[in-house]
Amino acid sequence: MNSDLLVLVIAAGVFLTLTMVILAFSSDGGAKKGARRLAVVRERHSSSQEVLAQAQMRKILAARETRLDTVFSGFLPNKDALKTRLRRTGKTWGVGQYFLASFASVAGVGVLLTALGLPPLLAMLLGIAVGLFVPHMTVNVLIAKRVKNFNARFPDAIELLVRGLRSGLPIGESVNVVGSEIPGVVGEEFRRVSDKVRIGRTMDQALQETADRIGTPEFQFFVITLNIQRETGGNLAETLSNLADVLRKRQQMKLKIKAMSSESKASAYIVGSLPFIVFGLITMMDPEYTGGFFTDTRLIIAGAGGLVWMSIGAFIMAKMVSFEI
Repeated sequence: MNSDLLVLVIAAGVFLTLTMVILAFSSDGGAKKGARRLAVVRERHSSSQEVLAQAQMRKILAARETRLDTVFSGFLPNKDALKTRLRRTGKTWGVGQYFLASFASVAGVGVLLTALGLPPLLAMLLGIAVGLFVPHMTVNVLIAKRVKNFNARFPDAIELLVRGLRSGLPIGESVNVVGSEIPGVVGEEFRRVSDKVRIGRTMDQALQETADRIGTPEFQFFVITLNIQRETGGNLAETLSNLADVLRKRQQMKLKIKAMSSESKASAYIVGSLPFIVFGLITMMDPEYTGGFFTDTRLIIAGAGGLVWMSIGAFIMAKMVSFEI
């Protein structure tokens, strides 16, 4: 057995061991299964409208899952978090499609790099990195884009809601108007709130579920404002008008912070990309000088360690130029 094959076997063994340890410690001892069984029994013998509405919503979500989603969901310790992230993208992707994309990325990159002449060990490690990184980052980019589009139009939706309230419409009818008049992500989310209210959910529950799914502070402010106004009373239209003004100023503050931190971000991008640029230029001028990083096991391990430390540095620099308001 040569050295490359030995390292490959050791890496595979370590990966499988870590996977089994994570699965073992992430188990809840059947608590989730017991909770689901109790929920089914309660839905079967309860006549409460709230319980019946929850059962109907659960059936609707279960009907959207394919057999592939069900198969892959059985291997996940926290499948609900992944499902929530996939729903936040606004796409109809399921857990099965996500894992198929990951496996396809791993296999495609591994086969491509092996065909280009890289050692199987390096090709496998790069394939696993791409298979884990690219789908995850794709979901993050889609979520960030959707949240950005939502926050950009959300103050307009609140102002339309204010005009509806001042004209004498109740809050439920005003939400329907916003869902039908505002295009894009905001109108879609308000239409979902209206649909949930029609099937038996209360307005508070529908709004809170939407806030949990969107995951943006702006909508959570809106939900909290409605809850406080319902408990304390007062002019709801005036309160929401002030909220819309605050959200616009918050958006302006974010744009100012982005402009002020752009120089630091550009410096971080330059510092992070310089090693790769220098390595590529040296490889173009003298391929034999850097060829050992693709053939020598010791240099491969050293290069992987360097990438890990560079990743840690990039993460720290990203946190230094990231501001929350």
